[in-house]
Formats: sequence, C-alpha cells, structure tokens
Amino acid sequence: MRPADLIMFALIFAIMYFLLIRPQQKRAKEHQTMLAALRRGDQVVTSGGIIGKVTKVKDEVEEVEVEIATGTTVRVMRSTIARVINKTEPAK
Repeated sequence: MRPADLIMFALIFAIMYFLLIRPQQKRAKEHQTMLAALRRGDQVVTSGGIIGKVTKVKDEVEEVEVEIATGTTVRVMRSTIARVINKTEPAK
C-alpha cells in the first residue's frame, strides 16, 4: 500500500466518524437522558405514534404505564418512548 492510499483511507474514516457515527452517539445519549428523566404526568409519544400521559414509572422493570384515554392505560417499555411533548414540573 502506498502512503497516499493510507492517507485517503484515514480521511474517509474521519469523515464517516464526524458525519455519521458521532451525531448518532450524541442523539442516543440525549434519548437515554430523556428516558431517565421521565416522571408521572409527562405527555409522551411512543415509537408507534401513540400519544399519552405517563401515570406510573417502574424503574426496576423498565416499564412505564401510559394513559392513552380516560381510564385506559397501557404498559410500554421505557425504550419505546420516542419523545416527551409536555414535561411536568417536579413536586416541591
């Protein structure tokens, strides 16, 4: 292999790292932080598109109960929460 080939390979890897890998890692870290901060009363959207309100957070089993209609709750895995629409304020 010529030195120019090595430099080109390293340059392509660096571009791939800064354009693809690093932003994905940043998004994953932000998502984990958001999931860790979930609490009762937050309005969330699941990855399936269901909008609901968190009624119970079960830390030991990574489950969250989400109320999708009055009196209708579903249990979802915490990792399926795509985003938080409305955040509740912590109790004082």
